[in-house]
Amino acid sequence: MALIPFKQLFEDEWIKSIEGESLKTLKMDLYETEKELIAEIEIPGIDSKNIDIEVGNNSLRIEAKKEEKKEEKEKGYFRKELSAGYYKRVVGLPEEVIKEKTEAMYTDGILKIVMPKTKQEKNKKEIKIKIK
Repeated sequence: MALIPFKQLFEDEWIKSIEGESLKTLKMDLYETEKELIAEIEIPGIDSKNIDIEVGNNSLRIEAKKEEKKEEKEKGYFRKELSAGYYKRVVGLPEEVIKEKTEAMYTDGILKIVMPKTKQEKNKKEIKIKIK
């Protein structure tokens, strides 16, 4: 097993996806209203055409890809930290949603996904279980 140098632990580059691009984690808030589940995901600097969203099997999957900008030799870089990256996040949903009515909006680096809940009535009555 190869050891990772200490300074490299603070750099994203040591985590690679299968394609060899940086794999980055998406930060997410997932909450509910009376009628909807809502996910707000932080995805700065990504063009909306490079974001894929899938809802199904009680889960939400988001993938995004940031294209690397071509390095321009005449700029005389001292540091080049803006890079390509691949983002992916899959989370389980606490209840069923209507996939066909799910909507997404992307504004100022925040992706908001609104998923209407199904109208299934759940038995919310609590019962006491005796331990034998």
